[in-house]
Amino acid sequence: MAARAAPGLEGAPQHEQISHTKLSADDEWNLQQERMYKMHRGHESMHVEMVLIFLCALVVAQIVLVQWRQRHGRSYNLVTLLQMWVVPLYFTIKLYWWRFLSMWGMFSVITSYILFRATRKPLSGRTPRLVYKWFLLIYKLSYAFGVVGYLAIIFTMCGFHLFFRIKARDSMDFGIVSLFYGLYYGVMGRDFAEICSDYMASTLGNDVCSGPVPQQFYSGSGMPTRSLSDDICAVCGQKIIVELDEEGLIENTYQLSCKHVFHEFCIRGWCIVGKKQTCPYCKEKVDLKRMINNPWERTHFLYGQILDWLRYLVAWQPVVIGIVQGINYSLGLE
Repeated sequence: MAARAAPGLEGAPQHEQISHTKLSADDEWNLQQERMYKMHRGHESMHVEMVLIFLCALVVAQIVLVQWRQRHGRSYNLVTLLQMWVVPLYFTIKLYWWRFLSMWGMFSVITSYILFRATRKPLSGRTPRLVYKWFLLIYKLSYAFGVVGYLAIIFTMCGFHLFFRIKARDSMDFGIVSLFYGLYYGVMGRDFAEICSDYMASTLGNDVCSGPVPQQFYSGSGMPTRSLSDDICAVCGQKIIVELDEEGLIENTYQLSCKHVFHEFCIRGWCIVGKKQTCPYCKEKVDLKRMINNPWERTHFLYGQILDWLRYLVAWQPVVIGIVQGINYSLGLE
């Protein structure tokens, strides 16, 4: 009898293993939730203590970060940008998100080159144009990803995915990922553009530029040394091909209030990215309101609030959670 019972006892685990392999993804998830509930049953007081620790850590972290930003804004922005850059890299490698990692790597390489060009002294006359074009492209792509992601989420919540026989989970995942891509790279592009702007503004202000840049048209005393041709851009020194009243394929020709004409990307890079409010040639004051036409160039209140929230979520929330985990571990809470 004992010999006969042994095979039966050995067969039970095999039957259980086979049944688990036949479970669907939803059933497997429900089974995991049930096991988690049984594991934490009777630990309500411990859970309340852990929630209080988490809330206190959030409040303290928020106060510290606000004070840091108000007192030492430059160091806060640099550390936050570094966190924004490094924290997603850790999670993408840990969770095998190779698609995000490839996009992150491509963005990092190109942006590093742009940052290298913007911090060189003497500054090339083509750099403001290059900086403006790259970060304007990042803004447009991030805006498109954000809009598509938001519409996909609304599309799923309204049930329209059923008409196209798309699973709700797939449609929602696509919307959330696209929205995150748009907001994340929008924040990164805007912050790196601000760093490039500061470096370029200080360089241009010290008159240490090289190449066909505006300082070459004037001597050290401010007297003009040579005239500006009507078909030459004073920022990059290249010929202007598109007429003023002509629609360009890539960019248009822009005329300031002083009647001097430039490549649109050049003068926008000079005035907006380089933070110069005068004409590159005649030094007349430029009306920046005519040139500012998107949230990357002028931060709206709501857009700025969203970006600040995302910075905190990506850069500092993992740090706060790590601190809370350390406190819970030291107190023996699980």
